[in-house]
Amino acid sequence: MIGLGSDQAGYALKQEIIQYLEKKGLEYKDYGSYDEQPCDYPVYGKKVAEAVAAGECKKGILICGTGIGISISANKVKGIRAALCSDCFSAEATRLHNDANIVAMGARVVGPGLAVKIVDTFLNTPFSGEERHKRRISLIEE
Repeated sequence: MIGLGSDQAGYALKQEIIQYLEKKGLEYKDYGSYDEQPCDYPVYGKKVAEAVAAGECKKGILICGTGIGISISANKVKGIRAALCSDCFSAEATRLHNDANIVAMGARVVGPGLAVKIVDTFLNTPFSGEERHKRRISLIEE
């Protein structure tokens, strides 16, 4: 299960991501927002982060205008490693090296085509499991 969340600025891009997930047959849960009415991104960042941390969702995808605020909000939840990505290299590296469990994007930064490629890369790249990366993750979690 993949958790999705966005504010109003990320709503349209989230709909593009939902289409991609449905096309791939991937299960997801949308934690809001559910329209383009002004709202507060921390609410949705926290909802998805809590679902991932609790094991209700394996990974999460968050979108706001820049991706910055919603990723900061998610990272306040213990056990979350949310990475702001605006390119596929970063999405791959954060999975390989950081075992990131949430990807965040900015709807005003990346378009739908790139966003889908970032999500695809994030979802399909495994954690390397290398000892140096495990050590660094444990240092982050202290």
